[in-house]
Amino acid sequence: MEYRNLLVERVAQGAVARVTVNRPSVLNALDAETLRELDAAMEAIADDDGMRAVVLTGAGEKAFVAGADIKAMVELGPEAASEFAALGHRLGDRIAGMPQIVIAAVNGFALGGGCELALACDFAYASERAKFGQPEVNLAVIPGFGGTSRLARRIGLPRAIELVTTGATIDAQEALRIGLVNKVLPPGELLGAAQAAAETIAKKGPRAVANAKRSLRAADERPLSQHNRLEIELFGACFATEDQKEGMRAFLEKRPAQFKGR
Repeated sequence: MEYRNLLVERVAQGAVARVTVNRPSVLNALDAETLRELDAAMEAIADDDGMRAVVLTGAGEKAFVAGADIKAMVELGPEAASEFAALGHRLGDRIAGMPQIVIAAVNGFALGGGCELALACDFAYASERAKFGQPEVNLAVIPGFGGTSRLARRIGLPRAIELVTTGATIDAQEALRIGLVNKVLPPGELLGAAQAAAETIAKKGPRAVANAKRSLRAADERPLSQHNRLEIELFGACFATEDQKEGMRAFLEKRPAQFKGR
């Protein structure tokens, strides 16, 4: 599929996808078309058994995604605004439900919808130049792509309330301190580090990775007793795979495992 606003590449012998939001003239802002393209790209990757991990980033040096496209929103009424927000939520749910791990490589501004896009990913690395925030209250609205829920889960409720209600922008080191990102790197090392992490994950048993992601995500959303039952189910399911037998035999035989995703 061809995309107007994205670049989608296969790297690491096709096991890793690099998805780049490619609207640098507007700092990669998210309009409805871009949200739909991202959703379609992630759907295609999710259905590709050979694709094991994803790196998501933004084009240019200034922005990961500077936010939702204000020009596309300024004249919206309540119904159209809700439909626009639903596109962002659908994308976030898509990323959360994918079997692959999705790593955000935040190379610049990640504000509003951009911060929410990074939050939807499984984890994030940031450039030293990155900036984060949910400044929607400055426009008399609230985060609409999952920011009020995912931010609170990522950094805790009091910090999330402070960021959302003050509209503050924080730098990469503060984002690291509060747990919004996992690592901060020099700009020239960011993509390499994110890709290296993706390639490491791509070498693991793909069904185990998918089940681990599903279980960890569920732990964030379900009561502990419900989640523990799911973890038991998913743990047992791993033992129905060829990869589980290969992984454990390789360990016992002191050799690298050769996973096939079966």
